[in-house]
Amino acid sequence: MVFRYFFSKPAVAEATLEETKAKQQAGAVVVDVREPYEWQEGHIPGAVHMPLGSLSRRLKELDPSREVIAVCRSGHRSITAAQILQQGRFSQVSSMVGGMISWTRRGLPVQR
Repeated sequence: MVFRYFFSKPAVAEATLEETKAKQQAGAVVVDVREPYEWQEGHIPGAVHMPLGSLSRRLKELDPSREVIAVCRSGHRSITAAQILQQGRFSQVSSMVGGMISWTRRGLPVQR
């Protein structure tokens, strides 16, 4: 039990592409944690860019009372980002399933 307390990662909720789009329209903040070159290739309109390596230092730029959805290229880094947000006392956090690969394949809007 002690091992699990110190070494288990907090559970992260996942948001589908459709849920992400709807939640963003309802006021959730989409945080794109990819590197700058990935962001420039295309991102979700209205998303905030905070590369994963700088996220923990930039948490104060986000409002903890708003829902936050983390996004990356494929959905792996966004899970780590969501865990960082949870540790930073954000309570409404999720990771977008499939990342920008799935978003663009679905033909959803991309800003360049």
